Amino acid sequence: MNIRPLADRVLIKPAAAEEKTLGGIIIPDSAKEKPLKGEIVAVGHGTKDEEMVVKVGDNVLYGKYAGTEIELDGEKYLIMRQSDVLAII
Repeated sequence: MNIRPLADRVLIKPAAAEEKTLGGIIIPDSAKEKPLKGEIVAVGHGTKDEEMVVKVGDNVLYGKYAGTEIELDGEKYLIMRQSDVLAII
């Protein structure tokens, strides 16, 4: 991958949204909830005040509105600060 987050930022590949149906009705993509978990694919080096706790390959939970969506090579990713990560699964 050609991207490396700076400072205390991490790059996350969100988990796929779950397919849900209501009595045979398929919910469109626009109505699906955003996944709140994903896999870390790149991490920054941290700062002098904040050591990086997460590492590449960790599955994490993050806040609903955390991060900035970006698209690389046709894939969607989130880039956010390590402090926006709530937990390692």
